[in-house]
Amino acid sequence: MADHSTNPQRLDGRVAIITGAAGAIGGSTASLFLDLGASVVLTDRDDVRLSEAGQRFDGEHCATIVADSSDEAAMSGVFQETLKRFGKLDVVVANAGIEGTLKPVEDLRLDEFEQVLRVNVIGVWLAIKLASAAMKKSGGGAIVALSSAAGAVGFPGMAAYTASKHAVFGLVKTAAIELGPSNIRVNAVAPGPIDNRMMQSLADQLGGGDPLGFRSFVEGRVPLGRYGTNEEIAQLIAFLSSDAASYCSGGLYLADGGYVAA
Repeated sequence: MADHSTNPQRLDGRVAIITGAAGAIGGSTASLFLDLGASVVLTDRDDVRLSEAGQRFDGEHCATIVADSSDEAAMSGVFQETLKRFGKLDVVVANAGIEGTLKPVEDLRLDEFEQVLRVNVIGVWLAIKLASAAMKKSGGGAIVALSSAAGAVGFPGMAAYTASKHAVFGLVKTAAIELGPSNIRVNAVAPGPIDNRMMQSLADQLGGGDPLGFRSFVEGRVPLGRYGTNEEIAQLIAFLSSDAASYCSGGLYLADGGYVAA
């Protein structure tokens, strides 16, 4: 059997919080973290889907807590309960995010724009804020926030989402500078088109009644010629959470099949 004791990509003994854990990327990340030896606290505002996700995993090393990622009181409770159950906090994956309503910028309503910013920006800020206090007490940690390829480029019909994902990278860069002296690394993962519910929603909203045509159009702009998988994003998140990425902080790590480079 392989000796993982000196493998820097392992997460043995680490304790992680994953927001948006009922979603496809969140669930894949939770599964991988557990395989790598971590204990995980899964949180999401969707109680039904979160319960279903939690039932797939070992109860000794996995807990689920229903909470809205943009609600400070609720998220403070998540962090407190994590420390109470597992005694420390090493990793936070700020994964919760929504695509919102997709339409031209001139047609967006204020409430539609604000809803996306509340989840995608305020939710990430809260995760970083709460994580920093807990991690400072334990001597450091790793925070990974989910941005998007839309955090590096624009895309028609996605003004609120694109603005929010650009904002995530700004938060990450600032937090990395502020928290670096406390041995807390902060990075952003930027997925491109991934084969999950969110991309299906984009296809339904932007595809003009032809979601398959939309997928073909997007795949045609990806140099690797395909959508990515949730598991591929989870692998990058796990790397940035591990000691293998011990000198990585303040970065935006694209996993987009070359979409932004094209």
